[in-house]
Amino acid sequence: MAPAPRPPPPRPPRTEAARLVETPELTQDARILNFLAEGGEGFISGEALSTRLGLSRTAVWKHVEALRVKGYRIDAVPAKGYRLVGRPDRLSALEVHPLLATRAVGRVLHHHDTIGSTNAAAFRLAQDGAGHGTVVVAEQQTAGKGRRGRAWVSPPNLNLYFSAILRPELPPQRAPELTLVAAVALAETLREAGADAAIKWPNDVQISGRKVAGILTELSAEPERVHFVIVGVGVNLNSGEEHFPEELRATATSLALALGRPVARAPFAAALWTRLETWLDTYLATGFDAVRTRWKALSSTLGVQVRVRTDRGDWEGFAEDIDPTGALMVRMADGHVERVLAGDVEQLRPQR
Repeated sequence: MAPAPRPPPPRPPRTEAARLVETPELTQDARILNFLAEGGEGFISGEALSTRLGLSRTAVWKHVEALRVKGYRIDAVPAKGYRLVGRPDRLSALEVHPLLATRAVGRVLHHHDTIGSTNAAAFRLAQDGAGHGTVVVAEQQTAGKGRRGRAWVSPPNLNLYFSAILRPELPPQRAPELTLVAAVALAETLREAGADAAIKWPNDVQISGRKVAGILTELSAEPERVHFVIVGVGVNLNSGEEHFPEELRATATSLALALGRPVARAPFAAALWTRLETWLDTYLATGFDAVRTRWKALSSTLGVQVRVRTDRGDWEGFAEDIDPTGALMVRMADGHVERVLAGDVEQLRPQR
């Protein structure tokens, strides 16, 4: 867990309503898309749109043209009106928000075409008082962050890169449990999409033994309480083998490679954020036991021989369990059990 470089401002009131980060133009664009979607395959006249929106026919046309520039396919036929025939594969609020079933997570959405790191941007927003559930999402990262200072390869317009700001009522020593909460939500969402996903301790998700996603959790806290936690997630949704660095091609995969077809990103993001909020609610209401039980059922690490690399050195043992705090319990050849709080784990072979 990375400490904050400086103390944050006071926590904002929890009564702050979840809202969409929007401009008046975005609001009108969203309303136009909703009206066109309601029309299905039929046309909606410009006059009807003008009346419903309280805009002139010219203003409606300008909004339609702006939506076309963003990638929306909208037919316009004289005497018939407008019809929505295609949406872009983007992660903006226009695409994700109508699919969300959350109270907070993703309701405030900061979308970027290109950004250095969603975690870094989310950390700054949290320091400035952004509320619980605020999400920063990007089509591309130029300085994506992985664990232990590694980079996360983030090609444009293919995958899902986001960071969620969480403000749980937790002591700092329990904050690492949120990584396991996110891992459970992520593995379940991938399974719902059709992949046999499993969790590799501490924060990777795999398909058929290859890494498809990673989680990076960063913390700002005082000794007695958490100010906020940033949960950053990168999921390879549509990357092909050519998008991975050569040294990762044998160990990385994507959901599209596993399924043999492209993946629509906005529905996946909405499903993941909904499941993340559900598991977070369970965790905060009942504690870590339910998360721990589900994590163990989804784990690819437990029950196998592993090699552990830590700051204290490298060693091998049998991954036996995770304890009530999420630490990995590894039984050594001499029978004693090592409790691993941080490190890299290589899975060697199943138990015989």
